[in-house]
Amino acid sequence: MSRYDTYLRLEKSLSPNSIDAYMTDLDKLARFAETEGKKLTDITYDDLQQFVAQLRDIGIHPRSQARILSGIKSFYHFLLLDGYISTDPTELIESPKIGLRLPEVLTLGEVDRILDSIDLTTPEGQRNRAMLEVLYSCGLRVSELVGLRYSDVYPKEGFVRVEGKGGKQRLVPISDTALREIRNYLIDRNQVVAKKGFEDILFLSRRGTALSRIMVFHIIKEQAEKAGVQKNVSPHTFRHSFATHLLEGGANLRAIQEMLGHEKITTTEIYTHIDRAFLRREILEHHPRNKPRG
Repeated sequence: MSRYDTYLRLEKSLSPNSIDAYMTDLDKLARFAETEGKKLTDITYDDLQQFVAQLRDIGIHPRSQARILSGIKSFYHFLLLDGYISTDPTELIESPKIGLRLPEVLTLGEVDRILDSIDLTTPEGQRNRAMLEVLYSCGLRVSELVGLRYSDVYPKEGFVRVEGKGGKQRLVPISDTALREIRNYLIDRNQVVAKKGFEDILFLSRRGTALSRIMVFHIIKEQAEKAGVQKNVSPHTFRHSFATHLLEGGANLRAIQEMLGHEKITTTEIYTHIDRAFLRREILEHHPRNKPRG
């Protein structure tokens, strides 16, 4: 890796910022290779296809995929030139087709502004604050958010149990920040009379029923507008931003996949189970909302 850094600096004459970007993208592949038990010099075409599939699976936009692949191709071109490998595994890898429409990804500052724009003096304020914090901190689908039950929150363990597509359940790490917002919300929630069948639903409407997906959509739209965020923001924007921020922060691809509730791409091997302690550590250490900001 250090020789490649020198190659970029001296032979390619790249700027420090460009070199940093190349090395950061290469680190994503290095982490993937580590989970596969391989060295970078042992990576094959099939491995790279799986790596790209995982990028696509967690919602990384084709433009970002293409940038990452460009850096990886440069690295293997260097390895080939210097005799570290005899064949280039990236030779047949095609870059994804890039559409004209850019993805809607919120910056961390925009997420903070949306959350800070919520008026906590209103009856629904703390509920909305807790709800959006959970949506972003856990990367949930909107259907998973509105169906989340109070009994599925495990504060001591730091996990929530989520029921995803097809009734499949998974454990998702939840941050201390999100747990604190839930605790604050419970004061208001306990004053709402839940209707029959909704007693265990965490986020209740004023009528005592579960919120609809459309209602969550409207809440997010309204808060984004109040926060002055010009992007087309939806519940999925929070989920997509969550995955993008984690990847850019260096989190393990498989950990992100497990968080999002995605199936493994390849069908030729059984999904490698990720240790729960590792999963929680990997997500929370790389989540931008959990890092101290000055």
